[in-house]
Amino acid sequence: MKKPILALIAAATLISPIAAQAQTSRGELRRDRQEIREETRDLRDAKRNGTRADVRDARSEVREAKQEYREDRNDRRHHGHRGNRFNAPFRYNSFNVGVRLSPQYYGSNYRVSNYGSYRLPAPGYNKRYVRHYRDLLLVNVRSGNVVRVYRGFYR
Repeated sequence: MKKPILALIAAATLISPIAAQAQTSRGELRRDRQEIREETRDLRDAKRNGTRADVRDARSEVREAKQEYREDRNDRRHHGHRGNRFNAPFRYNSFNVGVRLSPQYYGSNYRVSNYGSYRLPAPGYNKRYVRHYRDLLLVNVRSGNVVRVYRGFYR
């Protein structure tokens, strides 16, 4: 009994830093930019009043701060935290209830499966929530008909 519990604890300690690292917040990016500004200011001061070693150290600090910012920005980009950006191979259309959509509009790329986190009701049998630019559509996937439209849902 102790071995499975210890294995779970060991796995959790290995996974939690990875999960925490993957979720980069805007605040973290803001702090990284602030650190770049501070390090650049220190470099300027070192160029005016410091020795060659001070300048070299300050350049290294600026370089490291910029690298950390790039890494955090890429983590945010590659882990789905893109904000309200939405690109689709089709143009925006203002759909109304009852309109029939072609299947490309409610494909798996545009499906919203985390509707509970948006406090939306369960879609029901053969229905799915689909993102269409800033709108959210509830679509009957058997017929392709739009059942409900939430305009401006993603602002």
